[in-house]
Amino acid sequence: MAVQEKLNISDPAELLTGEQSYSSLDHEIGDIVLDQKRHQMRWWLIVGAAFLLVNVMLMSIGYLLYMGIGIWGNNQPVGWGFDIINFVWWIGIGHAGTLISAILLLMRQQWRNSINRFAEAMTLFAVMCAGLYPLLHTGRPWVAYWLFPYPNILGMWPQFRSPLIWDVFAVSTYITVSALFWFVGLIPDFATLRDRSKPMWLKKLWGILAMGWRGSVKHWHRYEAAYLILAGLSTPLVLSVHSIVSLDFAVSIVPGWNVTIFPPYFVAGAVFAGFAMVLTLAIPIRKWYKLENLITPTHLDWCAKVMLATGTIVFYGYVMEVFYAWYSGNPYELFLKENRMGGPYAWAFWSLWICNGLMILPLWIPKVRKNLVALMIISQFVSVGMWLERFVIIPMSLHRDYLPSSWGMYYPTIWDFGMFFGTIGFFVFMMFLFIRFLPMINIFEMKDLLLRKEHDGHKNGAAHAAPAMGGGKGGE
Repeated sequence: MAVQEKLNISDPAELLTGEQSYSSLDHEIGDIVLDQKRHQMRWWLIVGAAFLLVNVMLMSIGYLLYMGIGIWGNNQPVGWGFDIINFVWWIGIGHAGTLISAILLLMRQQWRNSINRFAEAMTLFAVMCAGLYPLLHTGRPWVAYWLFPYPNILGMWPQFRSPLIWDVFAVSTYITVSALFWFVGLIPDFATLRDRSKPMWLKKLWGILAMGWRGSVKHWHRYEAAYLILAGLSTPLVLSVHSIVSLDFAVSIVPGWNVTIFPPYFVAGAVFAGFAMVLTLAIPIRKWYKLENLITPTHLDWCAKVMLATGTIVFYGYVMEVFYAWYSGNPYELFLKENRMGGPYAWAFWSLWICNGLMILPLWIPKVRKNLVALMIISQFVSVGMWLERFVIIPMSLHRDYLPSSWGMYYPTIWDFGMFFGTIGFFVFMMFLFIRFLPMINIFEMKDLLLRKEHDGHKNGAAHAAPAMGGGKGGE
């Protein structure tokens, strides 16, 4: 119990502000879904712009399937370009949801309650965007089922020494467990929406999704057991998925890739990018839907602290890459370092150090961590910086290899940009549909937080009253 109290370092009074009750929480969160008038014109403008980008993505995919991956900027020696850059970038963005949902749940961190549902949805949509790239990069996505080991008459079997197979198992497991975790957490809230809905067809819809939930002791017991098991399954995925993605590079003989620091360096970078995206979306949405009492400055402060901690680890990885090249004395590693710092793509290297190293330093100041404008700006720099990190790692390491006669430059085409911005549009489109049609904040966990807040208030009241009683008795 002492350990649990030590971990719960956030005061419930700072995580849930204002005069709240069970009814007000149902109204404040549930009515975003049940009262469609709460969605203003800005929702339509954002969804409309995102839908246009979704169509750009569909057009890019259609032309890609018709013409082949030659429409991309990939060439020799840069066989990996925007496709793998964006794959790793999107996978990283999805990591914050799993960290908030699983690891912070197991650590009994109450500040996760207001943002876990939101971050879980972000994970699902980010992994959907990520999965498109390796699938299409194979050139024949219609036979992608060959990547799975299944009995077949041809006797074909996947090459388990291939990093592509590792990614297939890692990403498919990741999205399956994340989707289950997300849906199980929604069941009690589906029941709340079922009970509060007025149209009969809507009651039946929420009732089907609630799967007969009545809130009985048996239901809560089974729910908590299932949720805890899924949290236990999700926790190693935070470490394993991006570690496997990093091994796509680390198992090679390309200078700058075959280093042992890549797995922890990639995992920290994934959480870093994920929390930057959480802040990018949470800051405006809490303002538009008047959720300041539920997503408080304390939540944003803790997200900024996690971002600062993981950003420091990432920057340490950057320094170590330079140190390894110098200390190894390997001419190819030394040339890669010089090429990154002074070659044709040097602008990306130094921009990366500025975005992910210099721009996060203000987060050491508590006032900056609670300044919404500053957090928004820093989050944008981090998102751009993490994309540049993948650009530095992939094309910059490939475009000048062991043979100077094979050197070349990598230039993305309009179809590369169309696919990239299209996936951004798809991500935003799905996130805003989620905000409109599903509760973005966990209703029953916020009620639990309210109960803890009231309990702490009564306990503090009793503690203040006790000395007065003792003083009177002593006086007698």
